Parts: sequence; C-alpha cells; structure tokens
Amino acid sequence: MSSPFITVVEAKNENIIGGLGQCIAEMVAASIFNETEGNQVMRFYGVVTTVTAWKFIKMEGLDVLIDLDEYSIKNPGKIVGILLEMLAQISV
Repeated sequence: MSSPFITVVEAKNENIIGGLGQCIAEMVAASIFNETEGNQVMRFYGVVTTVTAWKFIKMEGLDVLIDLDEYSIKNPGKIVGILLEMLAQISV
C-alpha cells in the first residue's frame, strides 16, 4: 500500500451528508498510516459522491474543512478541476 492522500466514499442511499463522517474517518486513518510510515503529510483530501453529486473535504492537522457547495455531475469540468487541484496541492 502506498501513502494515501485522497479518500473517496460512495454515499449510501444518495445521502452525501451521511457519508461525510465515513470520509473524515478514512482521512484520519490515512493520516495515521502516513505517520506510522514516517511520511510527513500535512494535508489530506476527501470526496463523498453519489456519482451524480460530489462534495469535497480538506483536512490539515486536526482541522477539517467541508466545502459548502455540492457539485453536480452535469458540470464534470468543475469536478475534474477540483480533483486536479487536489493532486497539484499534494505535489507541493
């Protein structure tokens, strides 16, 4: 297993809000994994999706920021842009 930086959760029953806790738990697990592996990763990203709706999360240390917007698959360019920005931030 390599160091995870982005976690993706499928929202059950089309409930994005219900998937936020699971996604944050996975982000904390990724943080713990990286710490035990000796990787200095300070920022993690999470995605909760129903496939048609997407919500994004960022975790830095103990701070979790949940994007207030929910993005529709009807605007795939925006979703791909956010995902690419996540990857760019990880590379920094």
